[in-house]
Amino acid sequence: MPVRKEDYTKVYEALSAEGRQELYSRLTELISEERRGVFERLAPNRTRHITVVLEDVFQSHNASAVLRSCDCFGVQDVHIVAQRNQFTISSEVAMGSNKWVDYYMHRDIRETYAQLRAKGYRIVATLPHERDTLITDLDISQPTALVFGTELTGLTAEAVEGADSYVKIPMYGFTESFNISVATALSLFSLTERMRRGESSNWRLSEEELLALKLDWCIQTIRDGESVAREIVQQLLLGSGM
Repeated sequence: MPVRKEDYTKVYEALSAEGRQELYSRLTELISEERRGVFERLAPNRTRHITVVLEDVFQSHNASAVLRSCDCFGVQDVHIVAQRNQFTISSEVAMGSNKWVDYYMHRDIRETYAQLRAKGYRIVATLPHERDTLITDLDISQPTALVFGTELTGLTAEAVEGADSYVKIPMYGFTESFNISVATALSLFSLTERMRRGESSNWRLSEEELLALKLDWCIQTIRDGESVAREIVQQLLLGSGM
């Protein structure tokens, strides 16, 4: 299974839906009203309908810029395949986006594809080939995973052959490719705008996912938030007689 960055779901997994809502209410008492308002405003616009897969990106500023773009466009999940190159984050580029986006570490592209397909995703490799679909024409009616390759050589043959379809960004200059972080930003802008205009249904998070997301954001915002949350969870469990 992929390794998720800080996984706080284990902190409150023993709570019922009502208990989790109470936990959120108590945690928001420890943050500013303004910050809570930001959470309530942004969470409904997050999506897992579109996700990003990065295969062996080795430049930290590119990887960090991708996380930042995902956050800006409301894409909640990023999958990192680090088989040959170590994934690192540049705080100056990420600008804290790694706190708000969920990223998962994988060791193998085939396993990554299998896990995404099991969740209903169609795997779409980004390639500058003539036979590929333009990003503006890509069908996004079903959950879509966009796959981007390393800076110099692009996607591996394994990543290309294992994809379900292929997409490209139109270009009209002498240079044959965009920087990976630019390509990701352009692709996400196009797809998320179309998604929100109604070209795909059920792109929003479920109520359960929304609450879990806001809980995670609270825990990351509060100083020593995980310990604080665990203490409140214990109080709630004792109060319910569990």
